[in-house]
Amino acid sequence: MKLHLSTFAALSLFSAVLVSCGKKDAAPQGPMMGGPVSVNTYTVTEEHVTGTDTYPGTVVPLNEVELRPQVSGYITQIYVKDGQRVSKGQKIYEIDRTKYMAAYRQAQANVRSAQANLNRVQKDLERYENLAKQDAIARQRVDYARADVETARAQVAVARAQVSSASTDLGYSVINAPFSGTIGISQVRVGSQVSPGTTLLNTISSDGPTGVDFVINEQELPRFNRLQQGKQPDSLFTLTLADGTRYSHTGKLSAIDRAVGLQSGTITVRVSFPNPSRQLVAGMTVSVNVLNQDIGQQITLPFKAVTEQLGEYFVYKVQGDSVQQQNILLGTRFQDKIVAREGLKAGDVIVLEGIQNLRQGAKIQVGAPQATGGAPASAR
Repeated sequence: MKLHLSTFAALSLFSAVLVSCGKKDAAPQGPMMGGPVSVNTYTVTEEHVTGTDTYPGTVVPLNEVELRPQVSGYITQIYVKDGQRVSKGQKIYEIDRTKYMAAYRQAQANVRSAQANLNRVQKDLERYENLAKQDAIARQRVDYARADVETARAQVAVARAQVSSASTDLGYSVINAPFSGTIGISQVRVGSQVSPGTTLLNTISSDGPTGVDFVINEQELPRFNRLQQGKQPDSLFTLTLADGTRYSHTGKLSAIDRAVGLQSGTITVRVSFPNPSRQLVAGMTVSVNVLNQDIGQQITLPFKAVTEQLGEYFVYKVQGDSVQQQNILLGTRFQDKIVAREGLKAGDVIVLEGIQNLRQGAKIQVGAPQATGGAPASAR
């Protein structure tokens, strides 16, 4: 029994020694124990930049109108094809004109009848006035004749007004293009019944210069006001189409909406672009590129070197064998780089990789590059 206890004690002591040795060999090293952090650095430089801000935009025609009838009836003629270009004044639709033509002719006949009655009572008045000069007729009869003339004149005026009304309705039975442009797909066909002001026949959009609307934050409004009031460079506004191609014409700022949205805090801006080949179609989505202040030689750095914390951005600037957090004001991002408008100068050395292990004042050593992402790292 004593032999077994001695053996057990020896084995326990030997195991304790092994565990102790193992712990000593596995002691942690590196940043957690106060050692330098292995990083990869980057020297900040200047390069030529053409900075642009990009906004989603919608193409809107500068002139567009819905065609609706002003008289009721049945469509008897459609003079254009869907999607056709039309000229100002060109016939587009015709509504059954039978009753409007009849009403117009009847109104003209009423004018002739009223005019004939006026001529008759005027002649009667002339005769009565001559007789009155000879005291051959009662004065009361002359007064009646004068009243008949005034009544007849009023009837003529009413009849002429009816002619004008009937002529207007007759004219409204033919719908003409109010301006030159492109007509859409017809919403009615021959034989369709239409009602004044309610039935949509079609829509016409102008083919000339076309607008593109996009939305900006109210903080950007002073900048765009200055652009509108000053001289606009030719390449200030450009477009990128939905397939990624660049539109060949540049635009001009033409209008800023009257008010900022109370709920959204945004306002709509309109830029007009030439549209000679009709590439810009109403309703299509495009990207509006606006030149910003980052033009010419600018301080640039890789975007992955930037860290974000509570809406502010900073980099780790190398100071000897340690790092300091340096706040920066970001500008335009292009490819994998971004402009630093404030906070850095050419020649500054910043940490490019290994940011995830850093904090203010950490010791560093330049080592092999570590795997990093393309977005700003989260601040520790």
